[in-house]
Amino acid sequence: MEEIDLYLRKSRITREGVEALTFKTQEERGCAWADHHDYHVRKIWKDNLSAWTDTKRPDFEKALGALRRKEVPALWCYAVDRFDRKGAGSVIQLLDSGARIIFDYERLDSADARDRERIITDAERAKSASDLLSHRVRDTKQGQRRRGEWLGAAPYGLRKDKSGKLHQTTDWANVIRILTEVADGLPPRAVARGLNADSKPSPKGGTWGASTVRRIVYNPVYEGFQVVALSRDYTWPVAYRDESGKRVRVFAQGVEPVPADLVARARRVHAGHQRGKLGPRAGKASHLLTDLLRCAGCGAKMPRSGRSYVCNGHAMGKTCPAPASAMRERIEEYVYTEWRGKVSSADLDGGDPLMIAVAERWAALTAPEETEEAREALAAVKAAEAAVERLANDRAKGLYDGAMGRHFPRLVAEAEETLKEAQELSASFSGQSVDLTMFDDSDMLEQKWEAADLPMRRDLLRVAIDKITVTQAVRRGAAFDGDARCTIEWATPSAD
Repeated sequence: MEEIDLYLRKSRITREGVEALTFKTQEERGCAWADHHDYHVRKIWKDNLSAWTDTKRPDFEKALGALRRKEVPALWCYAVDRFDRKGAGSVIQLLDSGARIIFDYERLDSADARDRERIITDAERAKSASDLLSHRVRDTKQGQRRRGEWLGAAPYGLRKDKSGKLHQTTDWANVIRILTEVADGLPPRAVARGLNADSKPSPKGGTWGASTVRRIVYNPVYEGFQVVALSRDYTWPVAYRDESGKRVRVFAQGVEPVPADLVARARRVHAGHQRGKLGPRAGKASHLLTDLLRCAGCGAKMPRSGRSYVCNGHAMGKTCPAPASAMRERIEEYVYTEWRGKVSSADLDGGDPLMIAVAERWAALTAPEETEEAREALAAVKAAEAAVERLANDRAKGLYDGAMGRHFPRLVAEAEETLKEAQELSASFSGQSVDLTMFDDSDMLEQKWEAADLPMRRDLLRVAIDKITVTQAVRRGAAFDGDARCTIEWATPSAD
């Protein structure tokens, strides 16, 4: 008895009325056909997906692959429009290869030469019907977007009324909490842990994760705007633009979105353009060089373990071609000596980039209130620069090749204007006075160091050092050679 495969498909969202047969009904029809024609059903393939031209259907591709490889001599499908909606091209190659395809509803069999023209014609007809339906759906959704009507289920913390406008729910307080904590410097993972500890259900009703927190931080809907996805591969949705290039409000009349300054600050802090009130991360580091050291072998951080700083990737069982480790006392002594020598020998009055960076960071540490506005302005510059660069990268990836492409010049102009305004504001804070006397005197610097506790020593190092890359020792037990094994990246001015 010859074998045959069955391919079953139905749309996840049914729009086809009585012709949208269930999997069970299609399977019964296929098995009945096989019995009547003395075939044995080898495998049943199922896709609960649309057959529109932009949809990937894994079982469909597997079924065709089996047919091409001649693992099975024939494939049964309920109807031509259940098979594919990409037109004649999707069936001609199969017909030319000699593969047998049966379309039960139309009573078409590719083994019959007289059915070939009908199969090709029906494939084109199915494509035309799909294209028309797709066009109507797109036009309907486009009209809803223009009118500020939310499409689909309401986002977390919001509900949708009958007119498609969004209102806040009791979960809105969690949205504000998330953005506030991220703006203050808590990483998304810590925010998620806090929400879970307080028994706050996530948008899906389970536990919170860092990715869910990040999606809320970057979703323009919480600013009150309609959104659209540039592509399936794009990480975040973007604000939808109407034909005139304007963003469309989607909140109901009188409903206030998250304050714009809070959203902007949260995104800057998360992107690393600005330091939050809680610092770059939650908790306090207990070792001098924690988060400064990097393994040259794999780039992983080197936290302290026992008496040494070690490659964290290797310690966690990950592959590292040359895991680095260094005795804590030896590397800390080396880094301190290099730091003191480099800083005290820098030209304080000659515009040395290192001393400009030291001045910026020391001012932020010793006069936070006076430098807060300056830091905000500088962070805005970094964020605006990143926005301009992101637009260029997205354009290069083809994300603006579609309908949003006509707005690209306007988006670039807006981004460049934002950057110009941020640069002008940041420039107005330049020239702040800060006492750097101790950094110009090696003895004073040493005295300051000796009198400092661990947190202050960590801060002192970091006003001048960004990162230290450590290579693996030449052999186990070799004496520590800091010059050979350590590459120190010195601080540079923030505006650079």
